[in-house]
Amino acid sequence: MASGFKSLKGQLLLDGGRLQGSFFHRTVVLICQHDPEGAFGLVLNRASDGRVGELLDTDVPEGLKDQPVYVGGPVQPAALSYLHTDSFLLEANVIPNVNLGHSLESLVEIAESFSATRQVRVFAGYAGWSPGQLDEEMKRKAWLVHPASIELVFLPKPEELWRTILRTKGWQYRLLALAPDDTSWN
Repeated sequence: MASGFKSLKGQLLLDGGRLQGSFFHRTVVLICQHDPEGAFGLVLNRASDGRVGELLDTDVPEGLKDQPVYVGGPVQPAALSYLHTDSFLLEANVIPNVNLGHSLESLVEIAESFSATRQVRVFAGYAGWSPGQLDEEMKRKAWLVHPASIELVFLPKPEELWRTILRTKGWQYRLLALAPDDTSWN
């Protein structure tokens, strides 16, 4: 890999209008890991019809059972990942105070502990890129980049995340945010 490698870890990738017809049409992906070996991310704005209690075979705390499961991406749709935040999170590994986890035991432990500031999102599947693949997509301008924040990662209405971010990026992106899903409707 070239010495000019620039990690996108902790950034949000948005469909900039070039991904129509693909899984990633109008998605926002949080890049959780990115190095010369590839990248791992989670789609933040695509909830499934399922609930955490339905997805997991084990007994989960009540506060977690009814939470929606998000479609993290098209790779390994049965793989469990979760993001969580709290007011002070020492083991944060994505951005400050946001941690990525994959362990069911840790997820249950987090859900059982009391914290008024804790937030958790559970994902099935993920978005993955092989070495150099994401870099090539960036060169083709397939994605827009936006800094991640706790507020955006845990937006109360994640289905509005793509439009919310685009509206902050300038007039041309505001127009994209207002465009119908199928541009032939214009």
